[in-house]
Amino acid sequence: MNIINIAWKGIKSDFRDTRTLFFMLAFPIVLMLVLGSALSNTFTTSLPVDDIHVFYTDTTTGENFQHFIAEVKKSEVHFKKVTDQAKAKKEVQQSKVDGYVEVSEKGIQLYLNNGNSIEGSIIQGMLSAYVDQYNIASEIMKVAPDKLATAFTSEKQANFIKETSLQPDKQPSSMDYYAIVITTMIILYGAMSASSLIVEERVRGTANRLIASPIRKSEIFIGKVLGSLVSNSLCALLVVQLSKLLFHANWGDHLGMIYMVLLTEIIFAVSFGIGISFVSKTSAAPKVIIMLFVQLSSFFGGAYFRIVNPDGAFKFITEISPLTWMNSGLTKLIYANDLSAAIPAISINLAGALLFLLVAVISLQRREGL
Repeated sequence: MNIINIAWKGIKSDFRDTRTLFFMLAFPIVLMLVLGSALSNTFTTSLPVDDIHVFYTDTTTGENFQHFIAEVKKSEVHFKKVTDQAKAKKEVQQSKVDGYVEVSEKGIQLYLNNGNSIEGSIIQGMLSAYVDQYNIASEIMKVAPDKLATAFTSEKQANFIKETSLQPDKQPSSMDYYAIVITTMIILYGAMSASSLIVEERVRGTANRLIASPIRKSEIFIGKVLGSLVSNSLCALLVVQLSKLLFHANWGDHLGMIYMVLLTEIIFAVSFGIGISFVSKTSAAPKVIIMLFVQLSSFFGGAYFRIVNPDGAFKFITEISPLTWMNSGLTKLIYANDLSAAIPAISINLAGALLFLLVAVISLQRREGL
């Protein structure tokens, strides 16, 4: 019962502290919004292309090219007939239009500006397809003119080739990415409040009163750890739900496993904060050490910008950060449905938590008080 009462007191104290609530709830949401909006272009995998405008001259007698123009207009490629060829070429050279096409009985001549490489490639591809189809029609006319209509109007078989992507297009957007990395970062910041669980009792002079009360040191320790775990877990849960509600962040279909991974990080953060508080010689040292650790872990763990394919010494440094394993595991869990990706993150978190808890327990046993 003493453990529950101590834990409940810690929970109420945490949620009465407006500065802590702002930092654990409002700050990550604002940071998601700022970074997710400002760096959205770095997560774009496609390039937008505006309407394409092409000049052309047609000296042929047939209507084939006119049919082609009518069809490509549906794809926002607009052809405009001109009479001044020199002026049309100059317009292309000055990038006022995307291309110029000369159509004659001898063939098709295309003029492009190399500066508009994407638009030029689209025009070139469309014209190549048109020329290929025209050549096929010409050959059919030579050998079997009566088959021409059925050759291009009959139903086409469209399943000759089956495509399977080895790297699926399902990737996180900027808001999805920062919802993950900011959540894991703010959980790690929970070590700051955990480092004060025992230190504040010493600073306020209430540690001796607690020891003098009919409560064992183990009950005090377990109650404070339990209260901190519950407080940080509730904050993390609210951050995840707010990111889904406000930004429609994608947290995948395995929320139970995701919460399990986040819970192990909370256990690690609380254990880390308590362990550092016991080995530090001054009351101010734990927060300095934790702040330095969290900032470096966040920087090299991809919390502020996405790190893609690091190599050499930089790869080694990024792999030291616990947030690297957390973010990688959660991303694979959400976007690749790889449940096994959560195992390294869970293992590292629990192993680190056990180490720092042992440090705290051994230090507590050696002390006469808290």
